[in-house]
Amino acid sequence: MIKICSLFSGSSGNAIFIKTERSKILIDAGLSGKRITEALCSIGENPLELSAILVSHEHSDHIRGAGIISRKFNIPIYANENTWVAMEHDIGPIDIKNKLYFTTENEFEIGDVSIKAFSIPHDAADPVGFNFFANNKKLTIATDIGHITKGLLEYFVNSDLLFLESNHDIEMLKVGPYPWNLKKRILGENGHLSNEMAGKVITYIAEKGTKKFILGHLSRENNFPELAYQTVYNALYEKNIHPGIDVSLEVAMRDRTGSVIEV
Repeated sequence: MIKICSLFSGSSGNAIFIKTERSKILIDAGLSGKRITEALCSIGENPLELSAILVSHEHSDHIRGAGIISRKFNIPIYANENTWVAMEHDIGPIDIKNKLYFTTENEFEIGDVSIKAFSIPHDAADPVGFNFFANNKKLTIATDIGHITKGLLEYFVNSDLLFLESNHDIEMLKVGPYPWNLKKRILGENGHLSNEMAGKVITYIAEKGTKKFILGHLSRENNFPELAYQTVYNALYEKNIHPGIDVSLEVAMRDRTGSVIEV
């Protein structure tokens, strides 16, 4: 059994909580320590009981509260070496015993969870997604993805649940208020995944047998939950896969905590 809850997910801040029988892990901490603490308490979890904070990459919407939570609750932070170098100044001093490293592509363990961090194409020092393995279940979290590769799909396949970025609607982004340089970055090879591409990926993974999907990291300016959901819904329906019957499809909210989902 693995439980997952999106505390917050979006361009303004990200934090995901997963729980097994012996481990409680926070993936990213991109909001204030106060807001993340309140979110954990709202689902009945004590921040003092966190086993670790995993950091996917150093952008502020993924690390803003990491240092504060580590210092306040004496929680170890795991990141790869390049991410530590990139984020260390921003998160502040961390007790040496709580400064831990993983190696991308190598499995490591936290309690009863085996974890593999895999590289993703994004404009950060060494960004990663995560596979989590516990009790014969596989859960995958992958956001901040500029483009999809065959290698990434291999990490997604056979997941019992896939949490995947659905950041923007391409047309909304093109006509929206962002300056051209930022639009170009988001649409680029190391930017973010669109609703349309999320739909294609989820359809492919659903055809391989995965039954549970969560859309995350939605843009505040260039997307909205109903549009992300409907775009992916339509992609699935075209392949005769019916959300709510054949698969479950949910959207993680940018500004509020979601439900706890058991895998």
